[in-house]
Amino acid sequence: MIGVNEIRSTFLDYFRKNGHEVVASSPLVPRNDPTLMFTNAGMVQFKNVFTGLEKRPYNRATTAQKSVRAGGKHNDLDNVGYTARHLTFFEMLGNFSFGDYFKEGAIELAWNLVTKGFDLPKDKLLVTVYSEDDEAALLWKKIAGFSDDKIIRIPTSDNFWQMGDTGPCGPCSEIFIDRGEHIWGGPPGSAEEDGDRFLEFWNLVFMQFDQLAPGERVPLPRPSIDTGMGLERMASILQGVPSVFDTDLFRALIGTTEEVVGAKAEGDSAASFRVIADHLRSSAFLIADGVLPSNEGRGYVLRRIMRRAMRHLQLLGAREPMMYRVLPTLVSEMGRAYPELVRAEPLIAETLKLEETRFRKTLSRGLGLLADETEGLSEGGQLSGETAFRLYDTYGFPLDLTQDALRQRGISVDLAGFDTAMERQKAEARAHWAGSGEAATETVWFPIRERTGATEFLGYDTEGAEGVIQALVVGGKEVAEVVHGTDVAIVVNQTPFYAESGGQQGDTGLIKGEGFTITVSDTQKKADGLFMHYGTVSEGTVRQNAAVELQVDHARRSRLRANHSATHLLHEALREVLGKHVAQKGSLVAPERLRFDVSHQKPIDASELEQVEALANSIVIQNAPVSTRLMTPDDAIAEGAMALFGEKYGDEVRVVSMGIANEGEKAGKAYSIELCGGTHVNATGDIGLIRVVSDSAVSAGVRRIEALTGDAARRYLDEQDRRLKATASALKVAPADVPARVEALVEERRKLERELSEARRQLALGGGTKSDGDAAEKVNGVGFLGKVVSGISPKDLKPLADSGKQSLGSGVVVFVGQGDDGKGSVVVGVTDDLKDRYSAVDLVRLASAALGGQGGGGRPDMAQAGGPDGSKAQEAVAAVRAALAG
Repeated sequence: MIGVNEIRSTFLDYFRKNGHEVVASSPLVPRNDPTLMFTNAGMVQFKNVFTGLEKRPYNRATTAQKSVRAGGKHNDLDNVGYTARHLTFFEMLGNFSFGDYFKEGAIELAWNLVTKGFDLPKDKLLVTVYSEDDEAALLWKKIAGFSDDKIIRIPTSDNFWQMGDTGPCGPCSEIFIDRGEHIWGGPPGSAEEDGDRFLEFWNLVFMQFDQLAPGERVPLPRPSIDTGMGLERMASILQGVPSVFDTDLFRALIGTTEEVVGAKAEGDSAASFRVIADHLRSSAFLIADGVLPSNEGRGYVLRRIMRRAMRHLQLLGAREPMMYRVLPTLVSEMGRAYPELVRAEPLIAETLKLEETRFRKTLSRGLGLLADETEGLSEGGQLSGETAFRLYDTYGFPLDLTQDALRQRGISVDLAGFDTAMERQKAEARAHWAGSGEAATETVWFPIRERTGATEFLGYDTEGAEGVIQALVVGGKEVAEVVHGTDVAIVVNQTPFYAESGGQQGDTGLIKGEGFTITVSDTQKKADGLFMHYGTVSEGTVRQNAAVELQVDHARRSRLRANHSATHLLHEALREVLGKHVAQKGSLVAPERLRFDVSHQKPIDASELEQVEALANSIVIQNAPVSTRLMTPDDAIAEGAMALFGEKYGDEVRVVSMGIANEGEKAGKAYSIELCGGTHVNATGDIGLIRVVSDSAVSAGVRRIEALTGDAARRYLDEQDRRLKATASALKVAPADVPARVEALVEERRKLERELSEARRQLALGGGTKSDGDAAEKVNGVGFLGKVVSGISPKDLKPLADSGKQSLGSGVVVFVGQGDDGKGSVVVGVTDDLKDRYSAVDLVRLASAALGGQGGGGRPDMAQAGGPDGSKAQEAVAAVRAALAG
């Protein structure tokens, strides 16, 4: 049997042998299309190539693209587990031609692979073409020998692809296989086309036209090809199984789930096993590409996927977190093709376990509410949208999870009511994704990039260089010259200025030429390697093609280098102290400080931070050389280099190594090895010193470390030292004795507070002599003790009332405290023998009203309240006395 991994490699090898560049899958978070939530097709990473904004060194490509359809426009979440082919995560195998071969080449390549490479029976295959695409129909007849009944013309947009309302577009041709009469369904275009008998497995898009406006379409100068074959669907065909969930990959995942849960994937429970297997894949790959569960955007969609799977685990009887226990099987099955899965395994496992633990705490309450609200509903009934929204908003139940929980009972949800409730919620809680990730492509840069090529960066070796201005951009438009006072973006053929990347801020400095000076305030990277120097013309007039001298601000660059190198040492130290699940989730490398975000599910305590700081500084004082090498990504990772999850690396990467590990499994080897394009110190000693100043929470599962290096760290420590010496002087002790002296003072203060509290209590009760009882009286035959006290905190009034009740033996006591802030507090106590006649709660409310307050609470024998007007303390006592008098 041909397995999923073999199908993938067969496809890629076939197109590689036919002149295609094998391009690695892009991350699931799109890098060049802010309109997409997740990468959902192979063509996404080639979008700018198809539109002509970008050129690659190849004109044929092939990929195995990891894809997710679980949010936004493309959302298959609701169907997963209940159909034979829908998935949230899938692999799209594709081949692409950028102005090279067209329809004939695409059809011939596809036909040969399908019938010779995969040996599918020709008599079981059929295709669709766009109704007006006579050329494609004729080519299928010529190449495949199909008769007319095997070529189905589709007149709708199902067979005409468009990138958007405008832009490249063209007809499609889909390849289907007839799986046999024993499966219900009809051919495409028929009334039964939604059945599973005729399965589409490959779509060939002939990118032929440019849609200029509605009704206005012109031929593209360089027609292109974009195809997509579903790997999982092809596996189900080649393995002769009825569903993608019966293929070798899913059988392995479902088998492990059966072992973990202790149940079989049969009958009504089969759908749950399918959901878990699919959603585990989506969750794992999204986390590996840098997405973490949250309440908005991509993180919210991930949380929906995870919780839907966890809900199905609960339905199968799981009583503890189990999803993470299936993860090793997924890594074993797919880790070779996608090594990022292996690198991220500790983080994925910890995230799954924590999220399932959290979810289980709210699951029972939410299901209880759902059961209560649907108790009177029978099959065909409908849950109110308000209730569904409350489940979402209060209990973290996504709408689709509620729908899924009710599906087996035949109960639907009032979606209109849900939407209405959602719209009432504050905008930040609406879960509408507004688009994030990278900024929209700025088309102005691509023509410049095409004309000038990438900027050559010289800044690893020098902070000064000569160059030629190749472009000036003002207000988003290219201009020929700029004058004094103008803000401008400048492209130079080569530069020592580092462009912001990987958290490190861009360089500043000066660009000078004959008769002009530009003060550079920032450097950014555009259009795949174009360095933009943003600045202001501080002198003269600047023209294109002018020769210039570029000089980076040395002092600022030095501080940036030290802080960037410090992040690497802190990263490794954090992993050593906290665990290998720690992964960088963002950083800021500024000249004055550094900020480092890492994945960790709980606060980092003081002792752990001390260990982290000590480890990092032990490498600093080694003053070991910092080495950089160019390597292939695979070789770098094989040597232990850490790659950032979700980052896309080229054929060569810059590997930065620093320090020598003193102990552990890496003893004698490089302490820190990371793939990094930033600028770094020459030796670890150049960092000077690392001082961690804070640890805080950024979001669920992400901690933020802030630190200082070099002079900034020294100044921070100097200030701490000055404060210590000032404290020691005030305490009249040596600095070393300050902790002990402060501890003694604190204990002394506590003792005095206890003594003062006792003295105030005795004073309030009359001093503790026999005559103290003289304050007690009889009111309507009931013992009564009422006093106004000052200097007694509200929390100390209850002990007074207890003592008063003991001294009375039988009766009612009331103590009213007058605070320094002018407010009053009151406690009423009733001895046990009188609780049936008088309630302390009722009496204290009368006293509170006299103080201008409202309410009060407690027990029948002891209650407390307050009020804003402490000057009415005597009136409060009188109010209780009057109540007793009747």
